[in-house]
Amino acid sequence: MRPSRNLPVIQAFSGALKARRLALGLTQEDLAGRIDLDRPYITLMEAGRKQPTLSVLWRLAEGLQLSPGELLRLIEQQLEATKPGRSDQPG
Repeated sequence: MRPSRNLPVIQAFSGALKARRLALGLTQEDLAGRIDLDRPYITLMEAGRKQPTLSVLWRLAEGLQLSPGELLRLIEQQLEATKPGRSDQPG
């Protein structure tokens, strides 16, 4: 299977993941340990180079103290904030 080419969604996921991790004061190592993943995988997801499976997304949400729906809402908010033509962006 080829990776997604939807760069805005990938960037929104990466940004939301890192922002929430930092808001909780967690290192990548901390988050990886909480959800039994390797730290390099967290690094690659935050860099937009890897995308989680559905089961890993669920584990990420748990490690970030969110429901899966809340994590998806954070990703959606990140995506909306970067859309061109937003009235709150300079233009």
